[in-house]
Amino acid sequence: MHILVVDDEEKQRDLLAGFLKKKGYEVTTLASGREAIEKNRTEGFDLVILDLKMPEIDGIETMTKMKEIDPQTYFIILTGYGTVESAVEAMKVGAYDYLNKPINLDELELKIERIYEAQRLHQELEVLRNEVKEDSSFESFIAESEKMKEVLGFISRVAKSNSTVLILGQSGTGKELVARLIHQTSMRKNNRFIPISCAALPETLLESELFGYERGAFSGAEKRKLGKFELAHQGTLFLDEIGDLPISIQIKLLRVLQEFIFERLGSNTPISVDVRLISATNQDLKEKIADRTFREDLYYRLNVITIVLPTLKERKEDIKPLTEYFINKFSQKHNKPIRGISKIALNQFLRYDWPGNVRELENVIERAVVLCRRDLLEIRDIPLAVETGRQNYGAETLSDVAKEHIEMVLEKTDWNLSETAKRLGIHRNTLRLKIKEYGIKNE
Repeated sequence: MHILVVDDEEKQRDLLAGFLKKKGYEVTTLASGREAIEKNRTEGFDLVILDLKMPEIDGIETMTKMKEIDPQTYFIILTGYGTVESAVEAMKVGAYDYLNKPINLDELELKIERIYEAQRLHQELEVLRNEVKEDSSFESFIAESEKMKEVLGFISRVAKSNSTVLILGQSGTGKELVARLIHQTSMRKNNRFIPISCAALPETLLESELFGYERGAFSGAEKRKLGKFELAHQGTLFLDEIGDLPISIQIKLLRVLQEFIFERLGSNTPISVDVRLISATNQDLKEKIADRTFREDLYYRLNVITIVLPTLKERKEDIKPLTEYFINKFSQKHNKPIRGISKIALNQFLRYDWPGNVRELENVIERAVVLCRRDLLEIRDIPLAVETGRQNYGAETLSDVAKEHIEMVLEKTDWNLSETAKRLGIHRNTLRLKIKEYGIKNE
């Protein structure tokens, strides 16, 4: 925290500055309100301790002009004998609190601690306003397959600790969902979960997002900003796509992970935080270490506990319940009365390899729900890639293959026999015989 002390009495300035520096605060002292206003145009302050009675410009006018420059600044007004009413007036126009002279230093320290917590709360509320409301029930975390049951069991043990966790898995496997589940089932669940993508931001912006900055720290920094580490205090910080973290940021992150102490950009004041770090990547970090694009020492700091997520192809038993969950979710979202999915379409889902994993399945079902004109998702509603994806074709005999292909075309044509026969290249009477032979029914 950067504190400005403004008082025309030199002894008072020196007393406060000495006390605050011993407590670890960054302190600047000035003798007049006019100097404070000018200094505030080029430098930001978390807190201004301001004498009420000063020559030329008094404390109230000084505070008013400084708040016009930076509305986020907090003020404590110092009052002498007979000026309490004026101090109360100052609070009405924006001061946080006031102190009577001679100053009780213990009382001052307590007020500063309250201001720091108020600043943190203000920043957290800003983040909350921009956050999408998360579903804490985690109903979409389907685990019918043995592999996912093993992952859930491991998560329940990991969540009880404060250890750093590295989540590995392909894109779309649910790495952030796992991170949120760890947080939500941990002792930190009542505090914040702060996610940030290391690949979504350029290097300079990523550094300021992680560690925060002071006003004037760089061009465009018009007001101070708390970083993700500060906002995640006593909670969890999730660094997604950690493999894309630039080397320069890797060095700074490594230093933070040693003691969880850092400085905002534009400040030399150390800030200590209590944060659980969870990171995730779809890349092979050992290959990146060999290529010298990822630091080996950082890898071992991050890789205290590792969770490897299976692909959707490796957890086929979860496709049907996931499909049902997403149909229900998007039917409600788009106000469509979809009651389920046809057997043929579901069979195609089970055959398809899902290179985009759960995220691809979710997107396919939302598209299908939007385009569906009936109360049942059918093969016609499914994208061509999924419809024709036969990497794991379940049918073994030639008659099985023929039956399933006829069923699929019948569904696409809405059981128009003439159109189906035309697409299959057979006579309509032959199609009727095949339908009877294979026991195909219009369900």
